[in-house]
Parts: sequence; C-alpha cells; structure tokens
Amino acid sequence: MNQTQKIQNPETNVPKTPQMNERDFVNDQLTTEKYMTASYNIALNEASNQNMYQDLATIFKETQDCQRNLYNLMFKNGWYALEQAEKQKIDQTYQQFTGYKTQLPYNVQ
Repeated sequence: MNQTQKIQNPETNVPKTPQMNERDFVNDQLTTEKYMTASYNIALNEASNQNMYQDLATIFKETQDCQRNLYNLMFKNGWYALEQAEKQKIDQTYQQFTGYKTQLPYNVQ
C-alpha cells in the first residue's frame, strides 16, 4: 500500500478561537476568487459581443491572478497542502493523453 505524501510548508499558527482568524479570512477570499473565475469562464464562453468579451477577459485575468496570489499565500503559510502524485499514476495519465494525440485531426508535437 502506497502512502500518500503531503507537500506542505510549515504551518503558520493562528488563534484557535470561534472568531475568524487570518487563515479563515484568506481561505474565504480564495474560495470566492475560485468561484468567480469559474463564473467568468462561463461568461467568456457565452459572450456574443467582442467588446464585452475583451472586458470579461481582462477581469477574468485579474481575478485569476488574485486567486493565484491567495493560493501562494495559503501555501507559503502551510495552510494549503497538496498530495504528491504517485509516479505510476503520472505515467499512466501521460500514456493515456499521448494516445489521444493519434486521434486528433492535426499533428501535435
């Protein structure tokens, strides 16, 4: 049985009280930004007006950058952990998508 390894920085301590702490606030903001980028993505896919599309694309990029900065802050402070993928799963996924290339109507390098 393989043990999943966590990729995480040392956790910055925050008060454990009923009141929201810094971690809670940043996590709330990160969740909101993730929701907003998903919503802007849908709006971009359905925008029929080019000017609106350009404005939405600019806002989407700003929102995505904000989301990334919040993620980096959470990760830096040890408040966001990732699971290290097993090499076998990475190799399987790589082979799966390499096989898909042969099904495309154009040559992919």
